[in-house]
Amino acid sequence: MAIVHHCRDYQEMSRQAAARVIAAAASRSDLLLCAPAGNSPAGLYRELAGEAVRTADLFRSLRVVKLDEWLGLPASDAATCEHFLRTRLLDPLAIAAERYIAFDPETADPLRECARVQGELERHGPIDLCILGLGKNGHVGLNEPGPSLQPRCHVETLAEETLKHAMMSSRKSKPARGLTLGIGDILQARKIVLLVTGEGKETVIARFLDGTVTTDLPATLLWLHHDLEVFLDVSCDNAPPTRSVA
Repeated sequence: MAIVHHCRDYQEMSRQAAARVIAAAASRSDLLLCAPAGNSPAGLYRELAGEAVRTADLFRSLRVVKLDEWLGLPASDAATCEHFLRTRLLDPLAIAAERYIAFDPETADPLRECARVQGELERHGPIDLCILGLGKNGHVGLNEPGPSLQPRCHVETLAEETLKHAMMSSRKSKPARGLTLGIGDILQARKIVLLVTGEGKETVIARFLDGTVTTDLPATLLWLHHDLEVFLDVSCDNAPPTRSVA
C-alpha cells in the first residue's frame, strides 16, 4: 500500500515527514535511517534537530546510512553530501562515527568502496526508514534513468540533468560519477518516505503519480514497495486531491 499526502507547502511537508521519523525513532531506539542530501529533506532535518533539543535521548542510538555521494570531491567540500549531512543531521543529532555508514567521496577505489558500504549495510541492515527525494529526471539516490537499474551499491555515471542540481550549480568542475545505494537496497527498506518538492518538476511529478512503473523513471519502482508514503508539496505543482494507491 502506498499513501500520497498532498501538503499545503514545504513546511507542512517537512513537519509531517519528520513526524514519521520521530515516531519510528521512538518505537525503535536503534533505528537505521537512510538519509539523502539536498533541499527536499533540509526542512525535515531542521525539524529533527529541534526535536533533538526538546527530547535529548530520542536519537541517542539512531543509526544513519548515507544514500549517495558525488565522487571525487574532498569530503570537506560544501557541495558534498557528507558536508550537507554533517552540518544538518549528524552533528545536530550527535550521531557518532560507529552509528554512521557512508560512502567516502575521496576514495581511490570506487568499486571497493561500494563493496564496503554494501557489506556494512548487509551486516547492519536492512534499512528501517528510507528518506528519498525525487530528482528532476525521476532518479532516486543517484540511480539514473535507463534500460535497467543496479540493485546494489554501485558507481553511477551522472546524467546531465543531475549535474544541474543546486549542490553542483556553482561548481566549474563537476563530477562525472557518483556512489549510491542501489534500487534493490532501497526497496528492501522496511518503510520509505518520498519527499516531492522543488520547481521545474511538474512533468516528472505527473509521470510519477500516473503510477506506471518504468526504469526510465526510477522513482516509479517505489510503487512496488509495501509501505511507501509520499509527501507532496502542492505549492510546486497542480496536484489532485489526496489519494491512496494500492
